[in-house]
Amino acid sequence: MKTKLLLLVVALSYALLVVAGDEAVYPKEKVAAFVVEKLDLTSLPSALRPKKEKGKKTFADYGFTTQTVNENEVVIEAAGGVRRLAIKVLDQKSSGIYVCVLEPAENGAQGKTQSVIRLKRKDSNALLKGRETFREFAACPVIGGSDSSSNSYGGD
Repeated sequence: MKTKLLLLVVALSYALLVVAGDEAVYPKEKVAAFVVEKLDLTSLPSALRPKKEKGKKTFADYGFTTQTVNENEVVIEAAGGVRRLAIKVLDQKSSGIYVCVLEPAENGAQGKTQSVIRLKRKDSNALLKGRETFREFAACPVIGGSDSSSNSYGGD
């Protein structure tokens, strides 16, 4: 009986380790740079993503370059300066990373579109997928976009 109990405990421990190994792990430092590297742009709302092109998913695939970056904020620009996006990390939980994505206006005024996006991935090798969230942050009031686009992605 003791042997069976010991085998059961060992089997459960192993199963927990295997499951824990598949969980998505998010960094604690340089989160903005991580988001730029791992974000699947095709999962962003249409107002914020570039036009879909076959085989392209990340900022690097689309030719975006980093203009400024710090621990929790980054500004990236498309080739030729055609488009800029600013990403600010708002919160990070085991369920995902909340970011504010803003397309700044050209004259430095309030941005064209701004939205809170929850990023998450299935495992540590997957890209981050984004969905608009109804969670509100004072640092990221909603600008532009439409209510119907928010509803199509669901909330938290």
